[in-house]
Formats: sequence, C-alpha cells, structure tokens
Amino acid sequence: MLPLDAARIRASFANVTVRERKNITLPDLDLTDWGRIDFLGWRDHKQPLVGYVVAMIDDEPVGLMLKQAEATPRQRTQCSWCADVHLPNDVVLFSTRRAGATGRRGDAIGTLVCAAFECNVNARRRPPLAYVGFDVEAARQARIEALRANVERFVREAIRE
Repeated sequence: MLPLDAARIRASFANVTVRERKNITLPDLDLTDWGRIDFLGWRDHKQPLVGYVVAMIDDEPVGLMLKQAEATPRQRTQCSWCADVHLPNDVVLFSTRRAGATGRRGDAIGTLVCAAFECNVNARRRPPLAYVGFDVEAARQARIEALRANVERFVREAIRE
C-alpha cells in the first residue's frame, strides 16, 4: 500500500458525515509499515466498538467507518478477509453504512473480520507445509492476493450506490 498522510486518510472516508470525519482518531502513521500492508485498519480507542479501514481502490484510497456488533459469535468464526484457519485472535462482526443516498437511508452491509484488523499479518504468516513439494511461498502469495481481493470486494460493495 502506498503511504498516506492524515489529510488524505480523512478525505478518503466515503460513508461518514463531516462531523464524523473531523472526529476520526487516526493511528500512529509513523509506525505503519506501508510495504507490508494491503489495507490500513485500526480501532478507535475513544469508541471501543468503532473501527476504520482504508483500502486502495483504483489507485485511490477509500475509507470506511465500521461498527462492531455488540454480540459476539457463539462459535469460533473465520475472518472473511484473510480466511486464516489458525487465527491467534478473535473475529467479530462489523457493519458499515453504505456510501451516498443508500447509506443515508440506513442501508448497511456487514462482514466477519479479525477484531483488531490483523489480517495483513495473518496473510503474510508462513503457512504450514501441507505435503512434500508444497510451495510455501506461492501459497503465502496466494493468501495475500486473496486478502486484497476480499477487502476490495467489501469496500466496492459499501461504496456502490
């Protein structure tokens, strides 16, 4: 992902009001390893059930504000983005208002995602050797590509009017 500054991140949000945009709590961008992420995701430390995601769509950043469901899944669930089956973290249901008029009318979509957006790390973790001759690096690259596609699909669905 290309490095972004605070102003560009704030301007990228497609499903927030002007007031919400001003109140977005940004992560420490100096600590972000831009070369090892496919999307920027973080939780709002002021609002524990709010998260933010910024992904590159057609070479432009698009941000979404997400809200975590208060109820947690009864069973261990799989993240829809990284699809990691050996998750070291929790997966929760996030919903987001759609952009534009449909979102203002209350239309929203949801997805199961790693609670603290650890998907970038999960997709890059070395997969276990499945069989003799298994190409671990090719499997890892395939997981990274799948993550990119899954995040892009979700963001495109949220901004579709």
